[in-house]
Amino acid sequence: MTTESPPRTPGELGLPELPIEVGPADPAGHHVRAKLDREIRALLAREPGTRSGAAEDLHQMRVALRRMRSVLKLSGKLVGDGAEPVRAELGWLGQSLGEVRDHDVLIGHLREVIAGFEVRDQPAGRRLVSRFVTRRAAAKRRLTRALSSARYSTLLHEVSLLTRSPAEVPAEPHDLIAGLAKPHRKLAKAVRALPADPPDDALHALRIHGKKLRYAAELAQTSAKKKQAAKLKKLLKATKDFQTVLGDHQDAVIAAERMRTILESADGPMGFVAGRIAERELARRAEARATWRASWAAVDTAARALHA
Repeated sequence: MTTESPPRTPGELGLPELPIEVGPADPAGHHVRAKLDREIRALLAREPGTRSGAAEDLHQMRVALRRMRSVLKLSGKLVGDGAEPVRAELGWLGQSLGEVRDHDVLIGHLREVIAGFEVRDQPAGRRLVSRFVTRRAAAKRRLTRALSSARYSTLLHEVSLLTRSPAEVPAEPHDLIAGLAKPHRKLAKAVRALPADPPDDALHALRIHGKKLRYAAELAQTSAKKKQAAKLKKLLKATKDFQTVLGDHQDAVIAAERMRTILESADGPMGFVAGRIAERELARRAEARATWRASWAAVDTAARALHA
């Protein structure tokens, strides 16, 4: 893979010294550009820590990337035809970040669980964790190559261009607050389509719908008037809680599945520990399934209040 030294600062991308400022009276396109400007700065700020192996920096870098993808999906037309190709390239980078992040979440959780086990079971638990640490290291090497590639450097420049391109003026005025109705409808439709006992992947898809609504609400914050801002704050809290519940569910599903793979190839103390962890994860999964609908009800109430 061809490598080069990618930009390290906003100035190297041609961004102004200070982030773009917008207010409620500014056109929607300006808010989109300002949001992209803030998130590309956040991504750059977290890159050094991500390269060095800091889990929280990697997490926040991934969050910034996801926010940019969500903004471009929902409102990319306001910054021109280049939005969709950039969104696709952000997806490429997101895969590399996500692979390492998934291992970080799993390893951190397993270490926490194993720390509560009896002393005699902890050596086997540490050997179990070491398997995932090795896999994480391989994923991190792939991520480092991606961050050192010409493709990554080009992507950063393309995002920066979107922050500077004159916004296209749609035929009808674009209201970012009113625009929240669309992701809310999609989420509500997905909830209604679920059976009483949804498959795990259906709840994971639901979490993604909820995340899109949350990121759209974040974008709309800078365009909100005072009364709208208070309602948006409630929606943001509700969507965050919704993501937390379904995120716990997905983490438990993944952890239990990983323990099943361990059980297929390990016996003795390690197999015993893997079985104990799998049992705990299935209980955590059940707990999330018992509470997610209440979290959804709070999201639905807050979203409806915003448009009342």
